[in-house]
Amino acid sequence: MFTNCFSVRCEFQTAGLHVMNDTPHKVSPITIAFWVMMISATTLGETGGDLLSTTLNFGFGMSTVIFFGLFAFILAVQTALKAYSPFIFWTILVASNSTATTLSDYFVHTVGLGYAKGLLVLAIALACLLALWRFTFRSGSAAAITKPKDEIFFWVTVLFANTLGNDLGDLLSDRLGYQSSWLVVAALLTAILAFYRLTNISRSVLFWLAFVLARPMGTTLGTLLTKTNENGGFDLGTVGPSFVLLCFLVGCILMTRKYRPDAIGA
Repeated sequence: MFTNCFSVRCEFQTAGLHVMNDTPHKVSPITIAFWVMMISATTLGETGGDLLSTTLNFGFGMSTVIFFGLFAFILAVQTALKAYSPFIFWTILVASNSTATTLSDYFVHTVGLGYAKGLLVLAIALACLLALWRFTFRSGSAAAITKPKDEIFFWVTVLFANTLGNDLGDLLSDRLGYQSSWLVVAALLTAILAFYRLTNISRSVLFWLAFVLARPMGTTLGTLLTKTNENGGFDLGTVGPSFVLLCFLVGCILMTRKYRPDAIGA
């Protein structure tokens, strides 16, 4: 799914149950498993961000500083590696999602920018980053990642995409409610899949649209799990869901790592 965005060659055997990929070393294989793990990571980023900022009462500003520091540290490790490491890749993705959660909340609630204005500012910023990426690397694909500076550019774009997606998820949840928002985002992702299957629209465009929408999927699911019953949620708190999501994501990494030993960097 959306594999052309990363110059990935996929062979589907046994009714699509077995997938082999030939991907750039520093990027996770883009398969169905990737999107399942992506939504898990975005949901974990939402519950983890709320755990630090709200449950532990660090506040949005301080939580953003902490998560961004973690994001920057793991990014330094990621760029130092010579090959793809699944644990580092998914750790930095979760860190970027947690940073996006608290950063979005900081601008919306602390600065007072609001959902709509924040969404507009972030959409413009992301569009400019993608345009600059295409102008610089002549591609909108992660296959362009060959040097540390390319990788830093990619992850900064991911951070903005996640922040935009978080703001969109919060806006939808505020206007439609958590359950309805989740269904709306799921419908949009299904539509993107249909466009991929039935049209020749740029695969890079479809990938980034799906990538951005995976974040509000996680945002709405995370808020649905953690918010109180009075606010329309399941009132599970932030600790329990975060732990379960972390275990699920680690389990997925171990399973996919088992089937991709050639993609693991030392």
